[in-house]
Order: sequence, then C-alpha cells, then structure tokens
Amino acid sequence: MLRKSNGRRPLPLTTWITFLVLAVLILSLSVTSILVAVEAAATTREDQADQASNLAVSVSRSPLTVETLADGVEESPELQQYTLDVQEAAGVEYIVVMNMDHIRLTHPNENRIGERFVGNDEDDSFDGETYTSIAEGTLGESMRAFVPVWNGSTQVGVVSVGILMDNINSEVLSSQRDIYIGSGAGLLIGVAGAVWLARRIKKTMHGMEPAEISQLVEERESMLASVREGIIAINQDGSIILANRAAAAMFKKAGIYGDPLGRDVKEFLPDSKLTEVLVHGRSEFDEEQSLNGMDIVVNRVPVYAEGRLVGALATFRDKTELTAVIKQLSGAKAYAETLRAQTHEFMNKLHVMSAMVFTESYDELKGYIDQISHTYQTEVGWVTRYISDPVIAGYLMNKLNYFQENGVLVSMEGDEPWPLLEEPAYLDTVITVIGNLTDNAYEAVKDVDEAEIIIAIDYQSGVLHFSIEDNGSGIEKEELDDLFVRGFSTKGTDRGYGLYLLKNALDAVEGTLDVSSEPQQGSVFHVKIPFREAPDDSGPDY
Repeated sequence: MLRKSNGRRPLPLTTWITFLVLAVLILSLSVTSILVAVEAAATTREDQADQASNLAVSVSRSPLTVETLADGVEESPELQQYTLDVQEAAGVEYIVVMNMDHIRLTHPNENRIGERFVGNDEDDSFDGETYTSIAEGTLGESMRAFVPVWNGSTQVGVVSVGILMDNINSEVLSSQRDIYIGSGAGLLIGVAGAVWLARRIKKTMHGMEPAEISQLVEERESMLASVREGIIAINQDGSIILANRAAAAMFKKAGIYGDPLGRDVKEFLPDSKLTEVLVHGRSEFDEEQSLNGMDIVVNRVPVYAEGRLVGALATFRDKTELTAVIKQLSGAKAYAETLRAQTHEFMNKLHVMSAMVFTESYDELKGYIDQISHTYQTEVGWVTRYISDPVIAGYLMNKLNYFQENGVLVSMEGDEPWPLLEEPAYLDTVITVIGNLTDNAYEAVKDVDEAEIIIAIDYQSGVLHFSIEDNGSGIEKEELDDLFVRGFSTKGTDRGYGLYLLKNALDAVEGTLDVSSEPQQGSVFHVKIPFREAPDDSGPDY
C-alpha cells in the first residue's frame, strides 16, 4: 500500500469522492432550500393578504353592509351574523365593519361592538384607500386588509378583515416543511448515490488508488520503453492507442513516418491484420509479415476486459535481428558439437595408442603420435594460439573440420594473436563475421577442383584483422556494389541475408569490410574491427 511521506495513510478514493459529492450536494440543497423557503414564505404571506383583501372587498360590496352603514345605525344583529358566517366560512380571525366614526358595528367578540377600532393603521382607509398592514389589535398581532364601503359616490364606512400572524406563520412553516422534507430526502438519495458512484469508480479502477495508478502508469511506460520488440495496440474502433519507442523506431526504419497514436490502423498500417483479430478473437504467433518492405515477425493477441473483447495488441521484431540471434545460437551449438566430436575422436585415439602399447608396436606408436602432433599444430594448435576465446576457437574449429570432411584444403596464417574478447557485442560480431565469411567461402569453392581456403588472423594497433581467401569462381564487378543489399544473392531465391547481417554487425562496432574479387580467380574478404576492452565491473580495491 502506498503511503505519504509523513507516514500517514492517504484517504481512500471512495472517501474523497463521497465527501466531495456530499459537500457539493449539501451546499447546493441548502442554498436551494433557503431560497425556495424564503420565496414560499413570501408567496404564502401574499396569498393570505390577497385572501383578506378579496374577502374585505366582498363584504364591503354586500348590500346589507352598504345599507346598514348608510342608515347610520350603531348596531345591526343581521350584519353581525352575516360577518360571523362569512368569517367562519373563510377561516379568518375577524371581520370588522366600521362607520365613518371608526366605531365597530361587527366584531367576533360582541362586547367590542360599539367601541372604537384599535390599531392606528386604519386612517388611510377612511380616505378611500384600499391596503393591508400588520398591527397589534385586541386579538393580537394580525395582518389586516382595509377596504372602504361606498354608497354610490359617498364613503359610508370601512371593512377590515384580519388574520392573526401566528396563523400566517403556521402556514409559512407548513409550506416550508415540505421543502425541507424534500431536501432531506434528496440528501439521503445523494448520500446513497455518492457511495454508489465512489464504489463504481473504484471498481472501474480495479480497486487501486490514484497514487497506485500513477505508479503503475510510470512502471508501464518504463517497461514499454525497455522492451526491444515493437508494441502497438488498438481499441474496438481500430484506432491506435499505444505504440512504444521500439515500434516508432521500426516504423521510421521502414519509412513510415508520423505519430501513430489516434490514427486508424488500416490507414497507418494497412497490412497489420489487427482489425481481423477484433473479428475472430484468436491469437496469432510468429507470423512473418512485410512492414513497408521490411520483413518482421509478428505476434497478435486479442485484449479482453471483464470477458469482453475491447481491443487487440501486436508485438513485432525485425526478422534480420532474429536471424542474427539464431545464427549466434547456432554457433554455440556448433561449438558444443565440436567439443563432443573432439572428445569422441580423442577417446578413439587413446584406444589406438593403448593397443599399440599393448602390442609393443613402439615404432608405429611414435609415427602415430607425430601425425597427431602435426595435425594439432596445424589446426588445433594454430587456432588456440591465435584465438584465446574458447567459444570463437571452438566455432572456428568446427568450421575447419567441416571443410576438411568435404575435401577443402585449409591454410592458416597469422602474425599477432587476438586479445581475449570479453565484451558480448564484440563476441557476437566476430561469430557473425566468421560464420558468414566461412560459409560464403565454402559455397564459392564446393564445386571447384582442388578447392582451397586461406584464413589469416592478426592484431595490429588495437585493430582485429580477419581475412579469408578462396579460389572459387569470384564475383562480377557489377555485382560488388549490391553485395551487402538485403536479399541480393547470386545463389538463388531465399538467400542474400548473410553479408547483410555481417555488414550490420560491423557497423554496430564501427568495423569495416574490404572485398576484392576477380571472375574465375577467387575472392578475398578482409575485416577490420576496432578492439575495445570490456568495462571493469570489479569496483575499487579497498
């Protein structure tokens, strides 16, 4: 588990997402609820005021009200009963009818009839104005609507309808209660949704935290950069979503330029066959393919996520590099076979010498030993004297034995022996050089009478020299320029890779190759390789 530098565990992603969603939800619901509640309160008060005003207008226009006030009576049981009935039906606190002297003709409390109206907010209504106000009356603080009563063009009184503020506030709270209940329900749903969203995101990220994902991406990029094989991947739509450095280098080598990311694979690599993998969903391994004329070996596999095909991936490598590796492995195998053959031959010679000693054939034994010593000096002794590395020595001995078995006369020359080649790059290059040049020399002389090959080894001024000369049919002058072109050969189809690989190997170590040849006179190949000692990894002495 990843940790912060201060040693404390970071909060899980699910907690962060839940807190964030809840914070946003609470803030938004709170602001919305407050705004809606304020608006609802204002609307409720306006509705109550409109209700009081409308009711006062209705009572003021009642013929009973107008006639009673016009007659100038101070009491009217009929009007009192009328207002009480309307008051009960409308659900208001009171309906008061006043004459022009501010004296009440009606009131819920009959004891108040005949008294002056209380509140000091009624004066404007006696000037013919209609309005609402909030004031303290005999029944408590109330919202009051005032409407003048007209008998024709003459004002004869005022009607006041009142609703207690406690009742209005109850209505406001009732309307706001629904809003707060709805907000609370929304918050609970938001909590459940936040938890579900957090878990869903965590599941999508395979249970990893952001820091772990970041580290994984960095590791993936490092791994992709370190892989020598080219790697490309496409999604379900056939768009390239990944291409590592090796792939970009191979595209450039093959003459394919531009950024592949986001491109349609059919457009960028028409012969990739990756879109076919999206159709059949099968893996395809070690298939040879041409990449704009460059031969490569490709592996193609489908990519699945949760059992669903979501893309395809291909890895590929230059076939010439694989061929070089195969040749190097073949050299090691040949070395092992040479050792086995020499061991078997040595045992046979020991048996022969043992038999000669047993039969006391000492003269024959001396001659046999002289013959073996001569062979050793001319072949094995020469190779081991000029080549210190056992792998190269065994590889060359295997070639020499093959030549002799096939009737080719081999002559060996040398001045200064090679130093020990410890660096792998030089060892691989030398094996490639020896293998390809000796194979070419044998091909040149295998059909020649009295076939002969001359091998020379030297070391001068920090440069390894290797020469091989044959008495074969030689090379035409016009063919010398194409000798190192991949696929060019005068020996038939599916040939022409040996010297191409040799030239690439030499270029990697800044080596050179000189060729001289005359038709029917044979050929001479001379290789120069600058020698560089392997780096000292032993470390300082203490």
